[in-house]
Amino acid sequence: MAKLYSRKNKTEIKMNPKDETISFILSYSKALSVIKYKNMKFEALQN
Repeated sequence: MAKLYSRKNKTEIKMNPKDETISFILSYSKALSVIKYKNMKFEALQN
């Protein structure tokens, strides 16, 4: 019998990121800089 995907699950899975993941994304976004020159964009990571 085919599975009906139109029905919603009774239990919702709540996914929470780990603290390390949040820390990595925040530090990456702080180190990333976008430089615009005429009609070009350059991305640079500053470690």
